Amino acid sequence: MSLIQAVRGTRDILPGESSDWQRVEAAARTLLARAGYQEIRTPLFEQTDLFERGIGEATDIVGKEMYSFQDRGERWITLRPEGTAGVVRAFLEHKLYTQGGIQRLWYTGPMFRYERPQAGRQRQFHQLGVEVLGSADPRADAEVIAIASDLLKTLGLSRWKLDLNSVGDLEDRQRYREKLVAYFTPYVAELDRDSQERLHRNPLRILDSKDPRTQAIAQEAPSILDYLGADSQRHFEQVQQYLSNLSIPYQLNPRLVRGLDYYTHTAFEMQVDDLGAQATVCGGGRYDRLVQELGGPDTPAIGWAIGLERLILLLQQLHLPLLATIDFYLVAKGTNAEAQALTLSHGLRQAGFAVELDLSGSAFGKQLKRADRSGAPACLIMGDAEAEAKTVQLKWLASGEQQAVAQSDLLHQTEALQQRLAALREKR
Repeated sequence: MSLIQAVRGTRDILPGESSDWQRVEAAARTLLARAGYQEIRTPLFEQTDLFERGIGEATDIVGKEMYSFQDRGERWITLRPEGTAGVVRAFLEHKLYTQGGIQRLWYTGPMFRYERPQAGRQRQFHQLGVEVLGSADPRADAEVIAIASDLLKTLGLSRWKLDLNSVGDLEDRQRYREKLVAYFTPYVAELDRDSQERLHRNPLRILDSKDPRTQAIAQEAPSILDYLGADSQRHFEQVQQYLSNLSIPYQLNPRLVRGLDYYTHTAFEMQVDDLGAQATVCGGGRYDRLVQELGGPDTPAIGWAIGLERLILLLQQLHLPLLATIDFYLVAKGTNAEAQALTLSHGLRQAGFAVELDLSGSAFGKQLKRADRSGAPACLIMGDAEAEAKTVQLKWLASGEQQAVAQSDLLHQTEALQQRLAALREKR
């Protein structure tokens, strides 16, 4: 009988890799909490109409990539392809706008798109995103970009660039749309098939084509920055000034339109080139009309999403150091020693330490090799002699320094140990 394997476009995150995910999630939680963002958790599937109205029927996501089906009640249901539409639906359904002020929300979880699987891109993928609802202030644009910048820096990604654009308001885009149609029409036979279909439905999407010939033609297309109204221009200039005040470098990219129809005004992408090839790890922008489009009050908003698979792939390939997930690896051999080791590990955990107890019962040599591979700063070693004396051998793995310590001292004199562990982590 053949083995059942994971469906194409999905993958298992095994224990050896999950620590990378935990590191990213922990860093994000800390940064977002400091900035006053609250977590929101929305369902994995929604009514299909939410995404058709919110994302736009002319987008590739809605037209080609969504996982949609009829349930037993003959309702059309879609596995969420992105996070913003569901957050806005929850914002409206639960009338969060009646609470007054600004809602700063964040989310993380799996999304689903029927795409060609490749490294860093799966059909089930994970996003971490933020949404700020209720503020039209350009400071909100700068704030969310600054948080994304801080997160990448915290994770050790130093060489990234920020592409920035404005797609204006509805009137700006209508003027620009007419100019794009006029520009691309003489080249229609040379455009790729998708761009030919987009020409009259959604010509801005042509700027996002990956076809080489279409890209070459688009290089001379009009720039949307030349068609911004006074209000849009003023907003965009303020965003740029705030980013400069925050010492966040950026470059203007008038071809940046993003893949969703709900964007207005600011649009941006953050690309990492630490690997020699650029990779977009964060993208977002302002969506001032989406809440109203979905039946709510006029509510300006802005947000971004990070693709976690791509981000974590970068971290792994760059071999960025991970924080140790455990403080002590506890090795024991012998009946009395193994019994005491279980009690000691439990006591140390209650005292606030992270302890991994080797349960293999194998020889000391094999257990010590696992201790070296564990990433723990220190190893606790207990044999029958230590069990008899109620001591344990404390070995600092980096230096090889080793000494006998009373088990009671480990349990009751924890401050010095915590300080040494903290000092070792700072050196990593």
